[in-house]
Amino acid sequence: MNDLTLSPEEMQAIKAKGNPTALVAVAALAVVGYLCGGALAAGVIVFALFGTPLFTILGGASMLAFLSAHNIDERYVRNIAGDILDEVRFAGSPVLITIPLFTFVGYVMAESKTPDRIVRASQAFFGWMPGGLAIVCIVASAFFTALTGGSGVTIVAIGGLLYPALRKQGYSDAFSLGLITTGGSLGLLLPPSLPILVYSLIARVDMNKTFRVGLVPGILVMVFLAIYAAYVGIREGVKREPFHAKEAASALWMIKWEMLIPVVILGGLATGLTNLEESAALAAFYTFVIEVFIYKDLEIKKDLPRIAKSSMALAGAVILILSMANALVSYLIDHQIPKKAFEAMTHMGIVNLNDPSKSWQFLLILNVFLLILGMVMDGFSAIIVAVPLIIPFAAAVKMEPFHLAMIFLLNLEVAYCCPPLGLNLFISSFRFNRPVVSLYKVVMPFMAILTGALLLITYVPSISTFSVSKEIKTARAEAAAASSPEDKYRILRDTWLLECVQEDTTNPQPCTAEDTKLYPHGQLPVVEGPGATPAASEEDLMKDFQ
Repeated sequence: MNDLTLSPEEMQAIKAKGNPTALVAVAALAVVGYLCGGALAAGVIVFALFGTPLFTILGGASMLAFLSAHNIDERYVRNIAGDILDEVRFAGSPVLITIPLFTFVGYVMAESKTPDRIVRASQAFFGWMPGGLAIVCIVASAFFTALTGGSGVTIVAIGGLLYPALRKQGYSDAFSLGLITTGGSLGLLLPPSLPILVYSLIARVDMNKTFRVGLVPGILVMVFLAIYAAYVGIREGVKREPFHAKEAASALWMIKWEMLIPVVILGGLATGLTNLEESAALAAFYTFVIEVFIYKDLEIKKDLPRIAKSSMALAGAVILILSMANALVSYLIDHQIPKKAFEAMTHMGIVNLNDPSKSWQFLLILNVFLLILGMVMDGFSAIIVAVPLIIPFAAAVKMEPFHLAMIFLLNLEVAYCCPPLGLNLFISSFRFNRPVVSLYKVVMPFMAILTGALLLITYVPSISTFSVSKEIKTARAEAAAASSPEDKYRILRDTWLLECVQEDTTNPQPCTAEDTKLYPHGQLPVVEGPGATPAASEEDLMKDFQ
């Protein structure tokens, strides 16, 4: 069995190293919190940094926020339950089912001999590469996060599986923990990412195109992390072995049953035979069968009750954190806190929405806003709250819609593991029994890489948009060759939806100065004079929909 805990001596060493950092962080961040949000915000930061359970912080902050509301009719504790019990926002979310199931999968695999088989297979296939097993961790984490939406399940399902394998192969504890914690937010840009689906629905952009656009930025982030993993493998002297085809074939045969787990999950989703919850249940049942009856690494009476108890304790903690986060979101939405914060930043004069040439300043403020929002909310709540607020501003500066989508989702990736309140930090702390503050330092190199990728994708829009640029050019050519002004206008209206963010997708506006001149307010100009075709009346337009 795999021991995922540290010895008392190691824990004391970690705590000793973390305490000075914690004191500085508490003092500095408490002051910032007080200046930005008052005593309540400062108190939340202090309690979080001293290790108070996150669900109590979020739930307590929600209760205090409602009880201190200006409107006396809102001063009821029951208000915090609104979004928790709402089937659309939380109670009916598939995450509530997938978290326990994928958590169980992760614990079963971690407590079996699967890590040993993965280590052997990775050494056989990637042992000649620097950072081979770490690269496997990056890819596997991205795969699971794409399925679970960055809910923290990846840290359990992949982190619990590969942490002992990374340590066994010779990677340092700091690098291993940093990689596992960061891996919990990888894959949000890759299909079939649930955040992409939710974002597409809220922002009213084409979901299939957004999936396609996310491939390049998502893979780019993974490549950056893989390069760093290779560097660490060289620096830490992780053993590299020559490639042997016979050993590779043998190791592959030993791990053949585990390799079918992604096939079970993705196969059902791709064919439409199962939804995400059903795929998670199928994966849990399949994992149980192969580990108990095929490999016989675990015994039903001896091991299964212990594993089930531990996995459900963690799943319950994660769900409790998410539920309290939704309670706080209820207050933020009711009082339009994100909107007020965003408007306050724009009113500082840094951004001039009437001057598109200064869009880089808007992008800077946008990244800061999304980063802060992503730390205090779960990803789905952040999308639901922030997208409607950001769309009008992005439309004013003529941002490209898929560029905005990639910036938004990548900010969520960064925010999940960003100190001091990134959700991955708390889940990793709970899973590996570490002080939260001790994880701040180990994630910093990975934060630097993710931030660099975010800045690159933010200020080089072509990385996000080149996959649809050909489609835009084709549409432009069709418009130029249109036989009538009405056909040209119809084609251009569809093109504008791809070229720039639209505040109202039912009435798209031109994205270029030339189109704005030809189509003021996004409408086909009325041509007057003898023989001119009169503009279609509202009644005529409505006939097209009958």
